[in-house]
Amino acid sequence: MQVSKPPLPTHMTSPNNLMQSHPIFGDRSLGDWTAQYEGSHTDPVNRVFHLVGIPMIAVSIPLFFIAPLVRGFWRIPAGLFFAGWLFQFVGHAFEGKPPEFLKDWRFLFVGLRWWLKTVRREG
Repeated sequence: MQVSKPPLPTHMTSPNNLMQSHPIFGDRSLGDWTAQYEGSHTDPVNRVFHLVGIPMIAVSIPLFFIAPLVRGFWRIPAGLFFAGWLFQFVGHAFEGKPPEFLKDWRFLFVGLRWWLKTVRREG
């Protein structure tokens, strides 16, 4: 006896959204999340600050795992992490809008995707 599977939601089968959905993001595609994120980052100064700050934060995270192995190394990831977030908040002061993650914590995972998309487009 063969059991039929329920059809996938359209956001998972559409060619534009295929492989762009993730359980953490619910029924919205990552493209939808990224578009909303981009809509709240329209000020050119804010965009520059984010283009610098986001990779600083992203690089700092794996470096924190190395820090316990090398004496004094913790200062590098801590400095990158702190400076990266400082860039983010200064950018939002220019934008005049609060960061999206204050409305929904899942936007913490969208910033890097936005950065990659932006770098590829502008590069």
